[in-house]
Amino acid sequence: MRVYRVTVRGKFGSLDEATQAYLTREQPEHDIFKSAYTAEGTFTYDERIQFFNLRYEIRCDGESDGPETLARQEAERFLRTLKILHEITKVSVVDTSSMWSE
Repeated sequence: MRVYRVTVRGKFGSLDEATQAYLTREQPEHDIFKSAYTAEGTFTYDERIQFFNLRYEIRCDGESDGPETLARQEAERFLRTLKILHEITKVSVVDTSSMWSE
């Protein structure tokens, strides 16, 4: 079993008024200083509502899809559920398991 910290970065697409209002209202709860790597993911963005981060802690073995693929799929599902138009620009993966074995 390996443990990965994965950050999915992206930018918001064109947002309708309702989504823009929701993100503006909820922004203090999604501040970068409140973020953590969690299994369900942490969604952060700033007041400008231009770019976002989703942070995941993914545990998987060699038989499952890679952590980058799993995080990207989860991010897409999450953003689709909120009906947020977006573009994923970068996915970064850190194998934290390797830190313990050194």
